[in-house]
Amino acid sequence: MATAPVHMPELVRATSVRQVRLVCGVILFSYVISHFLNHALGNVSVDAMEVGVYYHTAFWQFLPVAIVFYAAALTHMGLGIYALYQRRQFRWRTIEPLQLVLGLSIPALVMAHVIGVRLGQTLYGHQKLYPQELYLFFVASNRIWTMTILLIIAWIHGCIGIYFWLRLKPFFTRAAPYLLAAAVLIPTLALLGVYQGGRSVAIEADDGEWRTHNLTRRQVGTVAEADTLDRITGGLTIGYVGLLGLALAARGVRALRERRGGMIALSYGNGKTVRVPKGLSVLEASLRHNVPHASVCGGRARCSTCRIRIIGDHGALPEPSQREAFVLTRVGATDPSIRLACQLRPTSDLSFFQLFTAHTLSASGQASTPARIGQERYLVSLFVDMRGSTQLAEKRLPFDTVFIVNRFLGAVSQAVVENGGQPNQFVGDGMLALFGLSADPQQACRQALKAAAGIATHIDELNELLSHDLRQPIRFGIGIHGGEVIIGDIGYRDHIVFTALGDAVNVAARLQDMTKTLACEAIVSEEVRRTAGLADDVLPQQEVAIRGRDEPMAVRVVADARELAMLVDRGARVAA
Repeated sequence: MATAPVHMPELVRATSVRQVRLVCGVILFSYVISHFLNHALGNVSVDAMEVGVYYHTAFWQFLPVAIVFYAAALTHMGLGIYALYQRRQFRWRTIEPLQLVLGLSIPALVMAHVIGVRLGQTLYGHQKLYPQELYLFFVASNRIWTMTILLIIAWIHGCIGIYFWLRLKPFFTRAAPYLLAAAVLIPTLALLGVYQGGRSVAIEADDGEWRTHNLTRRQVGTVAEADTLDRITGGLTIGYVGLLGLALAARGVRALRERRGGMIALSYGNGKTVRVPKGLSVLEASLRHNVPHASVCGGRARCSTCRIRIIGDHGALPEPSQREAFVLTRVGATDPSIRLACQLRPTSDLSFFQLFTAHTLSASGQASTPARIGQERYLVSLFVDMRGSTQLAEKRLPFDTVFIVNRFLGAVSQAVVENGGQPNQFVGDGMLALFGLSADPQQACRQALKAAAGIATHIDELNELLSHDLRQPIRFGIGIHGGEVIIGDIGYRDHIVFTALGDAVNVAARLQDMTKTLACEAIVSEEVRRTAGLADDVLPQQEVAIRGRDEPMAVRVVADARELAMLVDRGARVAA
């Protein structure tokens, strides 16, 4: 507990209004899922729905849970109205204003149901459960269509929010098919359950005895009580619509004040200058004037791709918010001239240039393939390089050299693919391979080590095949290191490649270079040896100096890469 105060300031800095709204939304969506699953029991029977609602209400009406739930509901609604006021530009993507409109419509649609059930229970002791509600929806009135629309809107709004939250997560690509299946099946089964339950109640309602037992005063109340609840519903609905109108009026007042407050000029450093009212963020100004501006997260301050560097004096700029300062610190941008375009709202003329170029149309005029968003992942990098290629080229025709180098890279790639890796970059007669794109760190380390052994075996076969044409056998050097890297699409227009960037990749390249001076076939970092589960004494250890690092690094020297496969298998058996 002593360390909690130390981390609290960082937690506060890391928290934004959008994250509070997200947490509240996740709580509300959990309630929606619970309610939908309860509705789905209608495909079994109305009795099953009643059993399910007992456990549903037991959990959500438990006092601590109820306090959290209603606080989340009020906070989420309030922040939704605030978002209506705050957002100046609605041209991010069609899905974002759609989510906002759907979210703001939910309170108005759900008001009558909540007051009729919860407030009716609190004020008059009503016990409205599924038989009574289904009777009201299917027999006494035509409110079933209103409730169906509400269910669909609430589900779509929640799914959009979950998508915006999870799309930047490393596991989203793998989880997306399962999430899509759930997003389709749960509301479908829920609506079918409501329909089946409603049909059953409509049939049973013809029985006078059923009405006597299920439509008592204690269960559905009196006409006077219903009128009172309707008046409360109408008043609260008018009040909510008034809040929306107040937010829209505040937007108009703000726009008027901004126009009267004067215009400022934003210069993009490439000759492009736009004039906008004071108060707009730089990113909003770019969107308003159709200036391409990188922003992976859509202006939510969840990434730093909209970063700009201020040209000239930056002392008059507003101080970064806690969220902006946190993001900039997280990416190591300590220079005060670097700001987030989505958060900076300049009050005077500003000159800057973007640090990340936005993806635009390709030269052919067609939209380029959507870039894969950068993700932070633990990967194992394997660098392999062909030795003596310069001397090889001096004594052969160019096409002969290209043929031999291609055979070398083909043998290396085959070994990588056979062991679960992905050939990534080809640089001359060398290659970078990545392991861990679909495997956990331990498995990725073992795959990389076995791939190094496979490379040695395949190069032996290649040397034998080309023995008649080679004065000396082909030799190679391998460097292997693992760690957190950033993966994503890098490049320009039609020349974009998927690759990894980070210290771990650079270290693997340095280790590959060191195989020349240490006269060995491979060098494996201690990180990879330990994560793979190899015994401490299986390979000789050495400390080496890595360019760009202050302290020496412990590595394992592998004279014969072929023995790595046996060591990995032995380590796996010991672990088992």
